[in-house]
Amino acid sequence: MSSILNADLHCHSVVSDGTLTPEALAARAHANGVELWALTDHDEIGGQQRALAAARSLGLPYLTGAEISITFAGHTVHIVGLGFDAEDPRMQQGLRQTRGGRGERAREMSASLAAAGIHGAYEGALKYAGNPELISRTHFARYLVEAGICRETNEVFRKYLTEGKPGFVPHRWATLRDAVTWISEAGGVAVIAHPARYGFTPTEEYALFSEFKTHGGRAVEVVTGSHSAAEYVKYAEMAREFGLAASRGSDFHSPDESHTDLGALPFLPGQLTPVWELLADRIQQ
Repeated sequence: MSSILNADLHCHSVVSDGTLTPEALAARAHANGVELWALTDHDEIGGQQRALAAARSLGLPYLTGAEISITFAGHTVHIVGLGFDAEDPRMQQGLRQTRGGRGERAREMSASLAAAGIHGAYEGALKYAGNPELISRTHFARYLVEAGICRETNEVFRKYLTEGKPGFVPHRWATLRDAVTWISEAGGVAVIAHPARYGFTPTEEYALFSEFKTHGGRAVEVVTGSHSAAEYVKYAEMAREFGLAASRGSDFHSPDESHTDLGALPFLPGQLTPVWELLADRIQQ
């Protein structure tokens, strides 16, 4: 497969914090000209069979996917897994453990918002969570928009739910080693998701890439919905420096919230190894 491929290997359904079903995402990806697709719900692979069945019905090549939350250098970082065996018991158990703390965290977030005068946030957020085990900041943000406290979800994250603001509660996720090991042992490829989003210092970022590579990580998202054109160039250079393959994904969540639609990204820069070359034998037709 060529690097000039409209692959979208990062998006979310109602199984985690997206607003569309796996079937609707498959249809949207296909309609938008996506040529290789993966559903990557947060810490959850319960939508994989539905996504695969929908993709097959459309003749859309498919890779299994998940986006795993980890803690690194005091920050929450996301590692995407692609092409793994969704039936792998260690992967399933690891994701169950990672999901386990979300409910308690959500109640603490609600209490923090209540202290700031915003009441009923847990119940409000729960209405948006298709899977209560995966209640997240995004669900709270949608409720705060519904309640008229903010105009849009981006405004929510400027005023609430982030470090130092009402509603922020840290969560201890898996370790980097955990996530990369689960993915690799299940036959998949681990990918650093949207690295520009974490606000790391250059030293912290170098440490992330170095440790990721040491644990067996093999790719990084270079072209993604939250990266600028300059960041495409920066992370293409880092991919080459660390000998990592390059991935591409919109991080699409919702037609109403996401700035980048499925399949709407520019192609990967040249002189990179596309992640799908590592996964040719894992693509399901």
